[in-house]
Amino acid sequence: MNHTLTISETLYLKLQQVTQWYNLTNIEQLIEVWLAAEEEKRQRQETIRQIDALRQTLFQRYGQMPDSTVLLQADRSRS
Repeated sequence: MNHTLTISETLYLKLQQVTQWYNLTNIEQLIEVWLAAEEEKRQRQETIRQIDALRQTLFQRYGQMPDSTVLLQADRSRS
């Protein structure tokens, strides 16, 4: 199914320019690339939200965890 979208000439020219910058053949491809990037961004934000929720759960369960840097350095110095 095709749809027609009316946009200003200025916006159309800008979209054409960006399309050329990315070596795409048409504005439709540019929109597809943009949508894919937005979906990836949304997925990353969701992953970060899940990590933050896990950190909060672990903090509530175990409290502040000590910094393991000193322990790692000690292990490496024994090797």
